[in-house]
Amino acid sequence: MLTIQNLDIKNQSVFIRCDFNVPLDDFGNILDDRRIEASLPTIRYALDHGCKIILASHLGRPNGFDAKLSLKPVAMRLGRLLGHEILFAADIIGEDARAKAAALHNGEILLLENLRFEPGETKNDLDFAKALAGYGDFYVNDAFGVCHRAHASVEAITHYFDKAHKGAGFLLQKEVEFFQNALQNPPRPFTLIIGGSKVSTKLEALKHMLPKIDKMLIGGGMAFTFLRALGYETGKSIVEEELIPAAKEIMHEAGAHNVKLFLPVDVVIAEEMKQEAHSTVVTSQDIPEGYMGLDIGPATVTLFEEATKDARMILWNGPMGVFEIDKFAHGSFALARHVASLHATKIIGGGDTAEMVHKAGVLGKMTFVSTGGGASLELLAEKELPGIKALDEG
Repeated sequence: MLTIQNLDIKNQSVFIRCDFNVPLDDFGNILDDRRIEASLPTIRYALDHGCKIILASHLGRPNGFDAKLSLKPVAMRLGRLLGHEILFAADIIGEDARAKAAALHNGEILLLENLRFEPGETKNDLDFAKALAGYGDFYVNDAFGVCHRAHASVEAITHYFDKAHKGAGFLLQKEVEFFQNALQNPPRPFTLIIGGSKVSTKLEALKHMLPKIDKMLIGGGMAFTFLRALGYETGKSIVEEELIPAAKEIMHEAGAHNVKLFLPVDVVIAEEMKQEAHSTVVTSQDIPEGYMGLDIGPATVTLFEEATKDARMILWNGPMGVFEIDKFAHGSFALARHVASLHATKIIGGGDTAEMVHKAGVLGKMTFVSTGGGASLELLAEKELPGIKALDEG
């Protein structure tokens, strides 16, 4: 896989696929601009080489045009961070985008509107990809967070560039190299903290990681599938019934590989997933009917802190509870602050986990924070990512 440094882009037009999928509030204000900041080194490199730069990204999951998911706020924030004017196209391959791209001069930057406003993006449509490819002499993918998706701006577009005219940006290169190097010969003890709502999204990564780790801590909604597999009553807590056999298999395999497995011993429960809902703490075996587990309890926080004290490397993917609601964020935040204090290599697996660590105020104390949750899980399972494979072909 070539990188932007290997490409002869001087004074050329460069199409850069970025990941500007940032969280917005109800008024369109950007709540966390880390993904925009992460794109700056690649964009600056292209600027330093006198390029015409066309940037493209998705934002959210729109079904057609949605003004609330416009990339206009991103253009403004990017301009401030970069200290450079950002031209903005009101469409993607329409009249406005084509006219502005055709009029672009060297050293100018154009950001296209949200790629997912066009149905061809998620369908990996070749015609849509060909239109995107027409904007640049070179294609650069710097969007690690979508490399596990075979989308038009990630996979299909690469068919219109030979190997000498496509490559990875600095962010994508860093993400891939870090995960590969970290997993080749990890320092011991190597502890995996896994959470989030569902087992299904992490099943392959869990199975693949078991021979490589020493301890596994399971929290978040996915813990209740494992607790149900042990025969516990879980009330209204999220449980993937069809994956109970898989949870049993993982627990069995953990034992076979001498991996110490830790599950919550107490949980914070409520009848509803709301800030105003009455909540209480019960043991994991005593969740009453009509209640759901929404955070790990204080005894579990203590257990998990003790379990990670001796870790030399920690990989964390998935929060321990519904951290978006203050009442159910205490477990995730407490564990995040503890992990941040450890003298270990601390890898945060992107997505919600990165947002949670950011809200806990300890983002800067982690060794590496990935920008892609789903993509990092695919790398952990050593699966072939379409966006990365496509850069190595042609």
